[in-house]
Amino acid sequence: MAASGRELPRAGLLLGGLVLLAVVAVLSIGVGAHRVAPAEVVRALFDYRGTDDHVIVRDVRAPRALLAVAVGAALAVSGALLQTLARNPLAEPGILGVTAGAGFAVTVGSALGLAGAQAGQLLCSIAGSVLAALLVMAVGRRSPLRLVLTGVALTAVLGGIALGLRLMLPDVFDAYRFWSVGTLAGREQAPLTLPLLAIAAALAGALLLARSLNTLALGEHVARTLGAGVARTRALALVLITVLSGAATAVAGPVLFVGLIVPHLVRRLAAGSVPWLLLYSMVLGPVLLLVADIGSRVLLPTGEVPVAIVTAFFGGPVLIWAVRRYGAGSL
Repeated sequence: MAASGRELPRAGLLLGGLVLLAVVAVLSIGVGAHRVAPAEVVRALFDYRGTDDHVIVRDVRAPRALLAVAVGAALAVSGALLQTLARNPLAEPGILGVTAGAGFAVTVGSALGLAGAQAGQLLCSIAGSVLAALLVMAVGRRSPLRLVLTGVALTAVLGGIALGLRLMLPDVFDAYRFWSVGTLAGREQAPLTLPLLAIAAALAGALLLARSLNTLALGEHVARTLGAGVARTRALALVLITVLSGAATAVAGPVLFVGLIVPHLVRRLAAGSVPWLLLYSMVLGPVLLLVADIGSRVLLPTGEVPVAIVTAFFGGPVLIWAVRRYGAGSL
């Protein structure tokens, strides 16, 4: 009875988050060079009439909002998984070099002719994320601050090598420069079926793995005592992290700090429960990215700001706060 009593408020908060997500999505679809009223947005989605407003909503704005929802959920859940796996509140795919690994692999794949098609780009991005995550976890897992410094160092090294390749190979530079800007603008016109399916499958896998991660969060010794497969859980979590961050980076470019901000915002609401942490992250991540995307469209009257700049504006102070609070000790 006590457990069910705790579940009811959590379910209510989750429902409220879903309502907030729907409202923000409608507002996001209506914002742009041509404004569309929220009522007209809803009408275009559920009662299509073929007017100019409806065409804009259906063909441009709604796919972009769907992309923001998928990328926001992927980055937020990958950050929550990484923080749980590393038992480190500073862990985030962008900060720990996972995003840089994806970018480096896409650059190398473009140079070798392997990242021309969407499937090739997605596979390169995921492979780079895997290698970067393994390297950073192996070197810096003993301390939160060491983990962050390792990620920053790896990002600098991979970024420098990738930059050298792009300067030497103009064709690679042309292929990379559009992808390297973390933005949602124009990305909705690309084929999205494969990355969206990969993100959906990985999100479902994260929810299935959540109970095992809940046990692992108590510590390896306790998890083994309770009969949990620690090595298997870690391996599966790492696969999910790299698929989520790699797929999100492949379609939207490097968008940092979403995986850091969202788990910190919802951790107290989850009250130590990994399943609820993932569910809340899955809802609030899209809300944050949709709000950032709205900001990217209204901050400058002459054009759009890449959404990665807006998330960095919010994420920088959160990172400073987290380092000041957690950086001195290991968790």
